[in-house]
Amino acid sequence: MSPTITALYAGLLGIVYLVLAYFVVSNRRRARVGLGTGSDTALERAVRVHGNFAEYVPLFLVLLLVAELGGGAAVLLHVIGAAFVLARLAHAFGLSQSSGTSGGRFGGTLVTWVAILVLALLNIRLALT
Repeated sequence: MSPTITALYAGLLGIVYLVLAYFVVSNRRRARVGLGTGSDTALERAVRVHGNFAEYVPLFLVLLLVAELGGGAAVLLHVIGAAFVLARLAHAFGLSQSSGTSGGRFGGTLVTWVAILVLALLNIRLALT
């Protein structure tokens, strides 16, 4: 069995990761900061958007892969995968616009956590049956 579902979402998330990395580099060049954020608010925000993405995506992909290899229903895995990608995009957009509370940031975080929780519980269920 080839993990095609995980491959799809890993590919999509990889592209988003590179776009977010590009925003960090662009802000570094604009602010002329090679390391850290130089107290530049836009650069700091771009670094956190990228960092937050990098913090959540690996765990999600591991959980998705294990669920897929363990026989999780393809439709469910696609729903969770699509929701996670949209959540990460919403979070990135919301946080990149404001360091305060925003709908994108709140909704993106909530859906991210739910997706990880659902996959964690699904993996536990698959392991016990």
